[in-house]
Amino acid sequence: MADNGLQPAPDPAAYRRHRALFRTIDRRRNPPLRRTDITVTDEAAVRRAVKAASLGNAMEWFDFGVFAYLAVTLGKVFFPSGNDTAQLLSSFATFAVAFLVRPLGGMFFGPMGDKVGRKKVLAITMILMAVSTFAIGLIPSYAAIGFWAPALLVLFRMLQGFSTGGEYGGASTFIAEYAPDKRRGFFGSFLEFGTLAGYIGAAGLVTILYAVLDDASMLSWGWRIPFLVAGPLGLVGLYLRLKLDETPAFQKLADDNAPATASATEAADSVETTAKGDLAKIFTRHLPTLILCICLVGAYNITNYALLSYMPTYLSDEMGYDETHGLLLLLATMAVLMLVISRVGRWSDRFGRKPLLMTGFLGFLVLTVPAFLLVQQGSVAAVMGGMLMLGLSLVCLLGTMSAALPALFPTNVRYGSLSVGYNLSASLFGGTTPLVITALIGWTGDEMMPAYYTVAAAIVGVISVAFMKETARKPLDGSPPSVETKEEAAELVHAQSPAPKF
Repeated sequence: MADNGLQPAPDPAAYRRHRALFRTIDRRRNPPLRRTDITVTDEAAVRRAVKAASLGNAMEWFDFGVFAYLAVTLGKVFFPSGNDTAQLLSSFATFAVAFLVRPLGGMFFGPMGDKVGRKKVLAITMILMAVSTFAIGLIPSYAAIGFWAPALLVLFRMLQGFSTGGEYGGASTFIAEYAPDKRRGFFGSFLEFGTLAGYIGAAGLVTILYAVLDDASMLSWGWRIPFLVAGPLGLVGLYLRLKLDETPAFQKLADDNAPATASATEAADSVETTAKGDLAKIFTRHLPTLILCICLVGAYNITNYALLSYMPTYLSDEMGYDETHGLLLLLATMAVLMLVISRVGRWSDRFGRKPLLMTGFLGFLVLTVPAFLLVQQGSVAAVMGGMLMLGLSLVCLLGTMSAALPALFPTNVRYGSLSVGYNLSASLFGGTTPLVITALIGWTGDEMMPAYYTVAAAIVGVISVAFMKETARKPLDGSPPSVETKEEAAELVHAQSPAPKF
């Protein structure tokens, strides 16, 4: 037949057959949501989970905060006398050692948490953290046993770091998987509330010791007290964690209940017969997300440690403040952050994770240099003003990150992926922050180096947030929807049911 330039008329019967076929395929890939697919949370259980996870996080950062705030004293106790800067650098190098082994802990405990459960691994990490911190308080000084003093200090710091490798990823995963989707940011913010509580506890105790003890007493025995406190704290945290049930998301995964909202990635992962959380899977299938996590955490950790860990040393060594005044100002700043952090968590549920994270990183980008210039003025009001400028930027990250990071990964590799990504980044950029800043100031003589380093981190953070997907008020990848009431579950099923045809 001659080509007249006209297309043949569509075949209505063929069109209907193809449409029916595509509907069938779509239903198989995305089956209708059922009531049994939805998790209805128990408010009391969620609050118990938040309390147990937050207390463990508080203990972790109490231990790390004590070491940072006692850096000058520990340098004198554990390293040969002579150059004060060399002692301080040695102390911060030992502080950084714990972060160098954190990735190993993350690679060990993270996949284990995806295999045997979140609860068991979090109990193990709590025990190891308490034992290693308590042991530091028992080490004799360099004057008493020489080389063995710093060697034992490094050994127990490494054990601290190894146990911490499984702590944050597990605790944030635990809360995220317990919390209802619409309030994940609010409940997640209490994890970082625990961070601030740990720092405040450390700074408060160290401040009291500096105030009531003379230098000789601090060097002799006073420095041991904060480390020895870790023993009783660890027992309390362990008790709370052992009383909890496993997270609903992990229970459903362990029972092989395929969630209705499973992503394509999750479906492909479930076909594998290898153990869930396998490291090879994390570094291959989830590599782009892992890189994004590392960048986010790196920027977040540098800004976090620059303010909460390094600032007291900056005030004492560079600005001439005594240790007590510097810690008191930091305590006041952290108290303000604790008052607003849960509000930031609520805002992240309402407005989204990305806007809050972007606000925090842009705050550091724009305000860090003016803040350090204020701090360098030296007056209490100026120092406090500069620290609050940095603190209010930081709280936007603190109140949001613990809900944003677990949502990056699917359920069956969440603990492992987050532990690996978080601890690789914390190792490279977090714990080394005080050491790098101190070295940069010593090398350049420029007291503004902390500001420049923080600004560079903020730039990385802004770029990383731009590449994030918004996850607020949505189910976790690979987990069913999580709601607070049966009525919400019924509404969700009704909303996603196909409309009747007449």
